[in-house]
Formats: sequence, structure tokens, C-alpha cells
Amino acid sequence: MVVLYEVQPDSRPDIDTELPIRRTSARLKTVGAKKYTVSPSPTKKRKAPISNKSGRVEKIRTINTDCLEECAGAENSAAGSDPSEKSDTGRVEKKQRIRKVQFKEDAEVVTHGSEAAVADSTAYTKVIETLRTFNKHYLHFIQEEENRCARQKSEEKKNVKKDSKYKKKDKSEDCAKKSSKRPDLKAITEMMNTGAILYTEKRIGPFPGIDVGHQFFSRAEMVVVGFHNHWLNGIDYIGKTASAGRKTSMNLTGYNLPLAISIVLSGQYEDDVDNCEDVVYTGQGGNDLLGNKRQISDQVLKRGNLGLKNCMEQSVPIRVVRGHKCENSYVKKVYTYDGLYTVVKYWAEKGVSGFTVYKFRLKRVEGQPSMTTKEVCFTRGRIPKSISEIRGMVCEDITRGLESIPIPVTNLVDDPPIMPPGFIYIKDMKISTNISVPEIAPSGCKCKGTCTDHTSCACAKLNGGDFPYVHREGGRLVAAKGVVFECGPNCGCGPKCVNRTSQSGPRFRLEIFRTPKKGWGVRSWDYIPSGSPICEYIGLLRKTDDLDPAADNSYVFDIDCLQTMKGMDGRESRLRDVSLPSYLQKVGEDATESVPFCIDAGKTGNFARFINHSCQPNLFVQCMLNEHHDISLARIMLIAADNIPPLKELTYDYGYALDSVMDGEGNIKQMACYCGAEECRKRLY
Repeated sequence: MVVLYEVQPDSRPDIDTELPIRRTSARLKTVGAKKYTVSPSPTKKRKAPISNKSGRVEKIRTINTDCLEECAGAENSAAGSDPSEKSDTGRVEKKQRIRKVQFKEDAEVVTHGSEAAVADSTAYTKVIETLRTFNKHYLHFIQEEENRCARQKSEEKKNVKKDSKYKKKDKSEDCAKKSSKRPDLKAITEMMNTGAILYTEKRIGPFPGIDVGHQFFSRAEMVVVGFHNHWLNGIDYIGKTASAGRKTSMNLTGYNLPLAISIVLSGQYEDDVDNCEDVVYTGQGGNDLLGNKRQISDQVLKRGNLGLKNCMEQSVPIRVVRGHKCENSYVKKVYTYDGLYTVVKYWAEKGVSGFTVYKFRLKRVEGQPSMTTKEVCFTRGRIPKSISEIRGMVCEDITRGLESIPIPVTNLVDDPPIMPPGFIYIKDMKISTNISVPEIAPSGCKCKGTCTDHTSCACAKLNGGDFPYVHREGGRLVAAKGVVFECGPNCGCGPKCVNRTSQSGPRFRLEIFRTPKKGWGVRSWDYIPSGSPICEYIGLLRKTDDLDPAADNSYVFDIDCLQTMKGMDGRESRLRDVSLPSYLQKVGEDATESVPFCIDAGKTGNFARFINHSCQPNLFVQCMLNEHHDISLARIMLIAADNIPPLKELTYDYGYALDSVMDGEGNIKQMACYCGAEECRKRLY
């Protein structure tokens, strides 16, 4: 029996009634270089206050750019330092002539083919698209590696009766190949080969689309954007061998090279001192690359170290990134951009381990936004010790125990604070009495325990010949599809099968919070990796024709997966992404533009009903089938499109077409959008 929790209506007017009337569909939406707009339907407009909100699955477009330049310089050698080089240390004389680097405007920076490919897209959108492309390749290579391991395990079982010498050799050969199996480095190589690196020209100073506080989930993400072009080295720099053309394009003619452009503080050197605004940075080279941070040889004043010295003497600012621990990142760290710093002093000394190291004192440039690293480490990433630490809390758990993880509600906007009024929380879908859900489940796969062999699993074949998920971080969707076929009741696998990922319920610590202009919203206290299922859209499953056009219902979601897969009514066709069973192919041939069923979360539903719209969302909609294969009654899941940092509001694109909503008299209605995105359309519809 499903336990219902009803929040008593408040006597005050419901502020949410002044917000956009929300009705969504499962349409798929392309996220390309253009702004996130949906062309109005040429065939129909609704003549009712109930309007379509469309959270369409996002298709990732690859940005065409020239290949990334090879990283300048290799790892510093372990040679001893020359005493003559130490004489260069010291303070810069006040009377020294300071030459300022003239930073180019974003539109003027030479990035070869990438500028033309996404000319109508802002710098922020370019960064988002590039990181999504990287994550797509990254998850794809994880999938390849998981398939390889599954094949190897299967072969080992077949060879279990063979001699141990054969098996030992096989494992030894596999270990020798492990160094080449890193999916992040493979993803970098793939993007270099396909010209998908965003900015191939190294940049000094501010970086377009990356603000102070931006977080990268790995150094590889910094590489594909062009923010820091070394996936291993802590110092990125423009080398002495830079061509005359590059010097001219970057306004560096007359400057002494190399010049450092960015550094990463990640605790790899035992001599580092970090006081946030004032940093003593240990130069590169001579440390133990195995990760124990100890110095094993002298550093020398060349490459990145010389680049830092030249930056001090020529007043060139440096981007500073800090790494801190994060269990949700595949490298167990998150890297936060903390702004521009200047080198004010450098010197050489004997380090803790007795070897010569170069020290650089950096001071943060004034007038920049406040640093967020402390906030991220000690507020965002920390589990509250008690309920009293949550400011503005009006409910400890809106689910009343229905979900495995409590979802608190906070309100720092209203005085006195109020709860979401007139709402019953449910965990499972309610079904109208006039709807018959198929009772006979599909035959399912014959796998045992968990599905591992995509070549023999019947459910994998329905998904185009492979599993839609990888095992990392509790299960991540590799790419958006027209529909995902998950394992169902008649499958031989158990509940921990990777192809049941979306059926496990919410796995992140979430919070429903009051916003100043958008009513209620949802955010996470945890880092959310891209491809992670967030929740299913839950409510009352009903026929679309049963909706009252005059009712002010803000939470209706059309189940139009089949229409989307067929590309009807202006939708983007994604039928190529799946292998439909023969009986579904027949249904697809008879499909019409009408959407027979919808999910009504107006009075009953889960926290998905509180997730707001954004013109630049971080979630997308994915149709799922598992208990049955009736595409018109597919489950609607919200999936992370990006790596989402803590306290970032969760949003998806409702997909309204401008001027598509009409009132009862046929007049076009307009509603302002307050999503605050860089490319906000300013209108919801």
C-alpha cells in the first residue's frame, strides 16, 4: 500500500499560480550552437491555458575545430640546478618598465574553425557543449572497457580447465595493457582527432565562458576546453618555440618566452603553502610521480618555472585552479577556478627533502569575484551534522519516509515561511481508472545475476546492441536515446543489474527550496556526474482528452515518446538510436500526432514537479520501458546532462515554442522567463 502525505493548504494565496503554466512533453531537443529555442509548430496551437512544457532529450553536437596543439614541453628533467640561475632571483625593481599584455576580445581570438562553427553561440554555451561532447566520449570508452573486461571474464571461465601457466600469462599481458585503458585520455585523443577541442590557441588572462568558481571534474575537462592544456603538468605555458604568427595573434611580440598561463594547485608538492589570496607555489619537476609528494631531485629554472619568472618580470597574470577531494569525480577530485594571480616574488631554496626547489609567491588580483573554493570544500561538500544547520527549513522530509533519502524543504523568501500548498507526495505512479496498463510483461533476457554480455542479452539488443548504462558512479547513461529498454519483471537478472539503473530511486541528497521569482526549485547537496538518473516524473497517469482546458493545472507532462521517435510535429527524430521490436514497429507506422496519455502532477506527485525550466538546462528527459513495452505509456526520467556541482539548481528545458500558447479566446499568451541563463530567451512562451 502506498502511504500518502498531504501538506495542508496555506491560507495565503498560492504564489505558484502567478508562475508559468507548466505542461511538458518527452520531446527530444537538439542542443547545438544556436540558442535553446524550439520552432513553433506549423500545424497546431493549443487554444487553452494549459500549455506544453517540453523537456526534450538533448542531442550533443560536436564542435568542429582544428586539432589541439601538442603540449609544449615534456616533464622537467631531474637535472641539478645551475648556481648561476639562482642569481636571477629577487624582487622586481619598481622602476622596471612594466609591459601589459593586451588581451584580445573573445570574438577576436583566433581559434581556427571553431569560431565559425558556433558563431551564434555564446562562450558559455561553447564550454557546455564541449564538456558534454567530452563526457559522451568518456562514457563511450568506459563502455568499451567494461565490455572488454566482460569478454575477458567469459574467456577465463571457458579456459578454467586449462593449465595455470596459460592463465597466468593471459593476466600478465592484460596488466601490461592497463596503462592504455584510461577513458579520459582516450576521450581527449578522440576530440583532438575529430577537431572538437574548443580553443586550440593558448590564452593569457581571463578565459571566455569560464568564470571564477567554475568547477571541472577532471584535468581532462580543462584540456578539451583549452583552459589548461596539460593533463598532468601543474604549469601550462607558452613555450619559446611559439611561431611568429602565434606571437602576433596573441599580442606577445617583444615578450620574453616562455610565459606561464595557468597553474593547478592540487597538493602534489610537499613545499606548497596555500593561504587562498596569497600562495607560495612550488615549481614543477623533481617530485615523485607515484604520488607521495616527496621531492627526489633538484628543480631547474626552465619551461614552466621559467615561464612563471617571466610572468613576474613582465606583469602577466596567471589563472589559478585548485583541486580538492570529491568522491563523485572519477579522479576523486574537483578543480575550481579561483581567478587571476600575479607572481610577486620567486627564489630557490632547499626543500623539505633536501633538494633544490623554486618557490613562487603569487597574490590574487584585486577586484575579482570572491573565491568559492572554501565554500565548496566546507559547505557544499559537507553533510550537515544536525537538522539545525539547515537554514530556513520548514520540513525535514517532504516524502515522509517514502524515499530512501529524506528531502527537506527550505524557505528563506517568505515571511513567515510556508510549505508547498495542497500537495500529496507519492513515490509510485497512480493510474486513472479508465486506463489499462499492459499486464503481460515482455519475455525479457535470460541473464543470471546481472547482465554483462551485450552480445547475448535480449535487452541489450533492443537498445541497439549494447547496454545503455555504464557501472561507474552507480550507473550512468552513456547517451540520450529515443527510448531506453531496461530489464523488466521477466528478466533473469537481479535488482543490481546495470540495466535497471533508473529503477533504484533517487540516490542523491536533494533539497526543495523557495526561489525569489520561480516558486519552488530543486537542488542537490552532492556532486552529480553527467548521465546520472535524477528521478522519474511521477503523478496521475491519465488520458490527455480528460484534462480540463479551463483548469489552472501547472504540472502536466505529455508522454509523446513515439511521436518524437517518428519526428512528428517538428520533433527531432531519434528512431535510429533504438532497435524496435516488430510489434512496436507496427505501432509506430500507425502513430498520429495526437498524444493520448499524460502525467498529471498537479495534486499528487514526487519532487520532479518542483524542477524548474531553464533555457540552458543541466537535465534532459529520457523515455524508459521496463515493465511493459507500450511506448505511449513510457516512464519519463530526468537525467543529468552535465556534471552538476552542489547547490546548483536542477533544471530542464520545458521546450515551449514562442507564441504557441493561446487563451480560451484564441489570443496569444506570453510569459516572462526568469531562469537567469546566459542565453535566456526572456520569454517562457
